[in-house]
Amino acid sequence: MPCRVFESVFAGGAVEFLIYLVLGCFAGTLAGLFGVGGGMIIVPVLVYSFALQGFSPDVLTHMAVGTSLATIVFTSINAIRAHHRVGAVRWPLFAWMTLGIVAGCVLGALTAAYISGPILQKIIGVFAIAVAIQMAFKLQPKAALAEPGKPALSVAGVVIGWASAIFGIGGGSLTVPFLVWRSVPMQQAVATSSACGLPIAIAGAASFVWTGWAATPLPPWSMGYIYLPALVGIAATSMLFAGFGARLAHRLSQVLLKRLFALLLLCVGINFLV
Repeated sequence: MPCRVFESVFAGGAVEFLIYLVLGCFAGTLAGLFGVGGGMIIVPVLVYSFALQGFSPDVLTHMAVGTSLATIVFTSINAIRAHHRVGAVRWPLFAWMTLGIVAGCVLGALTAAYISGPILQKIIGVFAIAVAIQMAFKLQPKAALAEPGKPALSVAGVVIGWASAIFGIGGGSLTVPFLVWRSVPMQQAVATSSACGLPIAIAGAASFVWTGWAATPLPPWSMGYIYLPALVGIAATSMLFAGFGARLAHRLSQVLLKRLFALLLLCVGINFLV
């Protein structure tokens, strides 16, 4: 199957496939560097790319979200390995959050299925602007409460999984603030957030395959709301660069990078709204 996808893409759009490869480089680096996942970049670029390829407006936004979630499966693996090597992932927190995340992702995919493509774009635009403001002005909550217990982790997982499935993200922009607010050190919060991106991606992608299976009109090489050529292209490079981003996260000051990323998200959000 992957070989046939490659052949199909190169026969019909080598430029588009090159875009997917480059997008994977950025997405993987961002996933490891910021703990916000590459979805905040993948979804807007896929929306623009799918529109240029002539995909139906009724399905292209849902396909961008579903494909983004599928690519995060691959992005997360190397990011998790890199964070685990330095002992930063809090696995007990991850386990209890995952129980809620799976349920939340299914609910999120069902919610997205009932939202029209243009409205879903505007919702994603508002979210992108909110994340941009949060990153630009460093609006992280301060540690206010003790570390969460098992029920609180699972409830938070439901909310994070639900929102992540709608926006096509790995959940870092929600998971990191929650864990920091509950007195988890920042480095551990970022690492644990990266780990949570894997169940979000698996449950979310599977849900978008299911909700989009009978959708019309889907383009060739689609599996539900997942576009396989984009998945193959992004996954091919994102896995390599996720570990690179995670290593940078432990070495570099992220202030300037986060502000530049925030500016990009602001432009994307405004464009989606206008």
